[in-house]
Amino acid sequence: MKPKIKINFTDFWGGFDKNNNFFTNLLETKYDITISDDPDYLFYSCFGKDFLNYDCVRIYYTGENYRGPDFGLCDYALGFDYLSLDDRYLRFPLYFLYTDDYKLAKKKHLISENEIKDKVLFCNFIYSNGFPWYRNLFFDMLSKYKTVDSGGGFRNNLGYRVENKLQFQKKYKFSIAFENDTNDGYTTEKIIQAFAAQTIPIYWGSPSISKEFNPNSFINCHDFDSLEDVVKRVEEIDNDMELFSKILKEPIYSADVNQEEIGEKQLLNFLSPIFDSQYDLAFRRPR
Repeated sequence: MKPKIKINFTDFWGGFDKNNNFFTNLLETKYDITISDDPDYLFYSCFGKDFLNYDCVRIYYTGENYRGPDFGLCDYALGFDYLSLDDRYLRFPLYFLYTDDYKLAKKKHLISENEIKDKVLFCNFIYSNGFPWYRNLFFDMLSKYKTVDSGGGFRNNLGYRVENKLQFQKKYKFSIAFENDTNDGYTTEKIIQAFAAQTIPIYWGSPSISKEFNPNSFINCHDFDSLEDVVKRVEEIDNDMELFSKILKEPIYSADVNQEEIGEKQLLNFLSPIFDSQYDLAFRRPR
């Protein structure tokens, strides 16, 4: 029989479903969960202050570019920062929540020769906003070499909005995978979705991205002195089919990474001691 726990969620993004989300679905593999207005454990995010109305064990989560959880307000936290705070914090980037894309990304190096030959289009760009300016600058610079197909709401040059991002990206050799901002450790779904489509991500965002992913599997703008040099690297790969194929066949993780120990298992191992401990001892913030 599974242990019973009462949980709730607040201050998450619009459309968040308390009964069907990454956290609930994962916890249901081990616990008998009740979503309650009077919870013992509260998951909350950065889109409000409603969490202050709950005097229970608080677990903060953010995938947004907000630095440093306030451990005076939460007992535990999940975020993108590289922090060390014993059992109170777990680095858990946003891309782990994109479970389907993440699973495909981990298999992207198994691409076949025929699939590689089907990559007949150059590069895609799918964004709905005009930030940051650095991303727009790179789009303009790379477009001087070859047309970059923009299928989002911003800089759209196709005449239609892409509905299925994965299927659209799979046709291309490269994907511009720039974050909305740059911050150490701030990694979202953008590079993972490019990997999932078996394209070569052109990445900018977290300066420490090579700590997360195999540096041979993507183009890291942080490795270059200028965007001009990045464009030159893209041109080099674009004109060398053997090099292009070699990069596509690189796995997203280096050989020394134990993939079984990160992601869902890592999160469950972090949360289980919280739920399994004596309830009074689970509180860690000042009270």
